[in-house]
Amino acid sequence: MKSVFKVSLLAATVAFAVGCQEEAKEETVKVEAPVAVEQTVTFATEDDKAAYAIGASLAQYLKANLEQQEQIGLALDADLVLQGVQDAFADKSKLTDEEAQVTLQALDKRVAEMAQAQASEKAAAAVQAGEDFRADFAKQDGVKTTDSGLMYQVEKMGDGEKPAAEDTVVVHYKGTLTDGTQFDSSYDRNQPATFPLNRVIPGWTEGVQLMPVGSKFKFVIPPELAYGSQDTPAIPANSTLVFDVELLEIKGKPAKADANNG
Repeated sequence: MKSVFKVSLLAATVAFAVGCQEEAKEETVKVEAPVAVEQTVTFATEDDKAAYAIGASLAQYLKANLEQQEQIGLALDADLVLQGVQDAFADKSKLTDEEAQVTLQALDKRVAEMAQAQASEKAAAAVQAGEDFRADFAKQDGVKTTDSGLMYQVEKMGDGEKPAAEDTVVVHYKGTLTDGTQFDSSYDRNQPATFPLNRVIPGWTEGVQLMPVGSKFKFVIPPELAYGSQDTPAIPANSTLVFDVELLEIKGKPAKADANNG
């Protein structure tokens, strides 16, 4: 994991601006005020404004970084972070370079361990949530479960052909987590999705092959047929996924009506 305090060379070189920006005189820029009243700050030169901007950028980076650590349970004192910056620029650092390096390496290790522990807890919670959801879904009318564990419910049965795994299909779909959180939707984009059926998650490859063109199915896909232990911002590891899928077309094959006319 990257050190939590690595910054660009330029930002690190001039970070003294965090605590040492001078009051200004001529050129005006707008800054946020603590109340709903606009304040102005003036800068004598473009270099002064650039120095301030670099300091502000560094501060935003550090603030965002500290907030990320708080999310995994690590609280670092922002005042001490800024004090470290000021002391380093004044050549009065309370740590030698070697001590700082060792401390940051230890911090990296702690952050990695805490992040891993949090990820493991989230993954375990996702497994349990998925099991509970699938158990409830199985009790609904018309729900079927395949040998692989894929669950589906027919909302509308079409009368077209069924695709093969090698076919390219055109679908509308909406994907949610078991708590209802939506992570993707072709409906929201107002644009159907087109893809080879054998190049998507296994639950899709298997499930869409059950659908005649014109059908709309609800699929509940266990993690082993979805993204498994892969963790993303939108889809936590070990998530059971819920998809509403409408099969519009099989690319390269005529619609049923056209085939009958042929």
